[in-house]
Amino acid sequence: MSMFTGVSVVNDWHCTTSTVNANTDSGYHLFVVKDYSVTVLAIPGGEEISSGYFMVGGINWKIMYYPNGSHDSCADFISFYISPGDEYEELEETLELKFQFSFADQVEYHKPMHIRAAKTYKLPGILGGCREFMKRDAFERSTHLKGDCFTIRCDIMVCKDFNTHNTYGTLSEIHDHFDHLLRNKVGCDVTFEVSGETFNAHRCVLGARSKVFMAQLFGPMVEGTMSSVIHIEDMEARVFAALLRFIYTDSFPEMHKDNNIKEEGQKDEEGQEEHVMWLQELLVAADRYDLQRLKFLCENKLSDNIGVSSVASTLALAEQHHCQRLKEECFKFIQVQSPKCLDKVMATHGWEQMILTYPSILNKFLAKLVSSNQKKNKKRKTPLRIGSG
Repeated sequence: MSMFTGVSVVNDWHCTTSTVNANTDSGYHLFVVKDYSVTVLAIPGGEEISSGYFMVGGINWKIMYYPNGSHDSCADFISFYISPGDEYEELEETLELKFQFSFADQVEYHKPMHIRAAKTYKLPGILGGCREFMKRDAFERSTHLKGDCFTIRCDIMVCKDFNTHNTYGTLSEIHDHFDHLLRNKVGCDVTFEVSGETFNAHRCVLGARSKVFMAQLFGPMVEGTMSSVIHIEDMEARVFAALLRFIYTDSFPEMHKDNNIKEEGQKDEEGQEEHVMWLQELLVAADRYDLQRLKFLCENKLSDNIGVSSVASTLALAEQHHCQRLKEECFKFIQVQSPKCLDKVMATHGWEQMILTYPSILNKFLAKLVSSNQKKNKKRKTPLRIGSG
């Protein structure tokens, strides 16, 4: 269980930190940014605001916040990193570390299982962070920013391995073990064919994770699936591969490893479109097999990647699969666009398909647009003052 280690509060561009001596190897720290817009204007790209030190696993840590990105390549993003105190350089034993940044309202990300699925670092060594934590324009449209304020939660898990033969207390590797089970195919007892590719898996694992697979593989019609290959229609092989990876590891599949997408920070426009399309297809697959956590994660990532070329198709997808939060994020994106950008949105193939398939969305959008314009007009009006002569 993660213990609360304190809170850091940024006012303007100054940070104050209050700590709690939790004496824990698994803890979280809250980083509160007030007057976010001030930090964006005051702090140049590549420069950060740092928290004070807080302790987890006997090591002091601080959070570094880059309002305009940590590098030129991510100037349109918010970046977050963690940095250890000087004492870590004196460590004689290996220290295993997992860390994760999330918004305080992203409860799904705070579960120990999700944090254990994060990348493992070994210290002494080079630490990382979230260079492209979230694109700034998407963040400014999101519900995470309220009243020009937001709160980041940093979870850290550490373990000192004093004896390579004694693994008591080390970080859970169950997701790695199941990933290995999927990769090496030992004991596989079911075969799927998807878009011409073959996938081997384990019935018990699939049934335990998905009610749909449970019904398909252990239900009344099981006799027809025991020896034959199961054909999956209307799905790309790379999407099914990612679906299996999530089922076995409970962590979101990394697209650049599994799907030949470029590394973060190197995505061109074409790569970004493919990235969004992949997320859309993965959401459809998650809903099809009743994997609600994967569907939730896909919604979050699609909300962070809404663009002019994809907003219409994403909106239609949200309507079809009952993703209310994602639908609202699409509406927000469209409402703040300039007339020129709106023309581009309505010129996309996705917009035409959406209107034909879900005409009710257009009515909802027009109602929101009228309501938004009325509010703007009210703000512009000044009260009439009548003088006494």
